[in-house]
Amino acid sequence: MENPQNRLALSLLAYAAQKDVAPERLAQVSHIDLQALRTNPAETLTPKQFGDLWLNAVHLTGDPLFGLHFGESLQLAALGVVGQLVQSCATVGEALTHAAAALHLITDAVRMQVAQSDRSFTVRFLPDPALEKAPVLQQMLELFMVFTLHEADGLVLKKISPLAVRLPYELSNPGEYERVLRGRPEKKPGEYALEFDRRYWDEPILTANYELQSLLLKKVNEQNRHFEQAKALNERISHYLLTNAYLGIPTLEQMAANFNTSPRSLQRKLQEEGVTYQQVADSIRKTLAVNYLSSGRYPVKEISYILGYNELSAFSRAFKRWTGTTPAHYQKGRFSA
Repeated sequence: MENPQNRLALSLLAYAAQKDVAPERLAQVSHIDLQALRTNPAETLTPKQFGDLWLNAVHLTGDPLFGLHFGESLQLAALGVVGQLVQSCATVGEALTHAAAALHLITDAVRMQVAQSDRSFTVRFLPDPALEKAPVLQQMLELFMVFTLHEADGLVLKKISPLAVRLPYELSNPGEYERVLRGRPEKKPGEYALEFDRRYWDEPILTANYELQSLLLKKVNEQNRHFEQAKALNERISHYLLTNAYLGIPTLEQMAANFNTSPRSLQRKLQEEGVTYQQVADSIRKTLAVNYLSSGRYPVKEISYILGYNELSAFSRAFKRWTGTTPAHYQKGRFSA
């Protein structure tokens, strides 16, 4: 079965070649078997290989904005079945919804979230907190932001400009970001986001094909099952908890029911992987707490409730155990920096 991440890696190598970097050299210094990558659809890169590929591409091309420029050049075909699915959708909104649901097939480093309001809709790109300090993460986030914006043009044959562009850091080259993203980015802690006028949500896609979409959805679901089954149980549970964060953190019994097993069997399998359900759940609570506090959109008391704490004091104690500081001090520090 084709690995969608491989298509992205091959596209990165092809783009580096356009920048006068030999793909063979880039693959070699990243410890990647280029021949296997080209000929074996199921070839799997390790997270380190994929990260090294990005970092070496930045170094060898001499382009610190490699992710930004790579995103500008990328085509939907580079995403394989996920790109085909996007092209078959009827509207921009439908395409974004399907893209958000399938992005994990391409990378676990970034999630995509789409939210609507009466006047606009916002596409947020959420980094994996476990990779928060990885040098490659910013490159990948910028890639998907630019790619989303530019591919929308190709789907509707219309140049779309966002109402707002938000990034969590100061830019060394704001003019280039403004050119590529069609808007001057504003700094907002914890945000990689594009906000669009609501009218673009229902913009029709010229390549819409519901019959093809039905076939592609089956293929995507099949790939979902394949990738999920290949993951360790604690990874699958973590992914479930993050994806369904709006429902709160389920109990061990509820999680076991979701995975069609007994609580005892679930706990035993997790223990074989060296963790308990409580540890996995607490790790996700910490991840969500940091993200919610960093976004600045929720008061501490509401975050405590969302994460399943009956008392604010219990949440504060847990957060201090995780980070060494209280939720209030953490949030204050993020926004006073």
